[in-house]
Amino acid sequence: MDQRNAQDPGSIARILHDAAGLRRFSRRTFLLGAGVSTALAADMMFTRRVQAERQAVKILPVSDGFAESYFPNASWILFPGYKTSWEEAQWILHSLRGSLKQRGQLAAVGYSNLGLNVNDVTDAVVDYVRERELSSLYFYGHSFGGMLAVDVAARLRGILGLKVELILLDSSPFSRYDVLDRSWFDGVVFLYESGFRVPSVLRGGYELGERVVHKNERSWRQVVDQSLEQLSPIAPSSVLVQSQSAYIYHFTASRFAELLGETRMAFLGNPRDETVNYQAARAGWAGAFPRNASAMDRRTDGARPAHASPQWNPSIYNPLVEAVQNELVPLPGAGRNAIID
Repeated sequence: MDQRNAQDPGSIARILHDAAGLRRFSRRTFLLGAGVSTALAADMMFTRRVQAERQAVKILPVSDGFAESYFPNASWILFPGYKTSWEEAQWILHSLRGSLKQRGQLAAVGYSNLGLNVNDVTDAVVDYVRERELSSLYFYGHSFGGMLAVDVAARLRGILGLKVELILLDSSPFSRYDVLDRSWFDGVVFLYESGFRVPSVLRGGYELGERVVHKNERSWRQVVDQSLEQLSPIAPSSVLVQSQSAYIYHFTASRFAELLGETRMAFLGNPRDETVNYQAARAGWAGAFPRNASAMDRRTDGARPAHASPQWNPSIYNPLVEAVQNELVPLPGAGRNAIID
């Protein structure tokens, strides 16, 4: 019976058909598996390269021929905000290029994924100043970056005797009490200072949830773009985010009140800001720095999100930044734009 079935032409045909199908299935499976493996390997290599590159603070220049030609010894330095990646920091500079290039070259601080260390940030800025032989500096403090900009400006004056001409605070909290979502914020700091490091998978879930909950502040495109960035290899590490939280938590602006000399200070903000208390932050900076605070009433009405968003709203931010520069740091021969104290 078995011998007859084995020699049956129909049975043989079925076996050959099944074998051919198996070969096709195996080839497709192999190619698919090989493709997935290659993609995963490439992603792992890219992630490792990014992580290795971002273990040290780096100054990230954004080239602009006009600024480099007309202001070879002057530069804006952007201090990025909370959870802002190196790529987004450069995007912010590109968005503000039209106004910032009118006073200096463009550069941003890329924070180390090993954690925020003010001494390391200051050293990187000092190296950048010396390498480019800069004599004029302007600081743009993006959200919490405004706190760090004030800190570094005071240190630079002590180290190099170099005055920062202008610190522009973009929705920067004056203290932790200006952060509106303090319940979660306080918890992050407590865990960090207790030695707990937030795993990336937990942070990823939070990032998406936080943006969906606060979707009224941004469009769905912004929700998706910002969530994907925070879940990608280029995102700041959880350790960096936690250390930024601790810096904000312990920041005391008043200790720098007498250390800025003649540095001018301006504040951009939005009363609709749902991240930082606009009124309290603005009043805090103005009250603690009466000698420096000069233009504290510039509003980014219409910006979305309302909090520190020049990269999404360049048409709103650039005219404001240009006006602040003309008022507080006028160019020689600016005539009516010059400030008379």
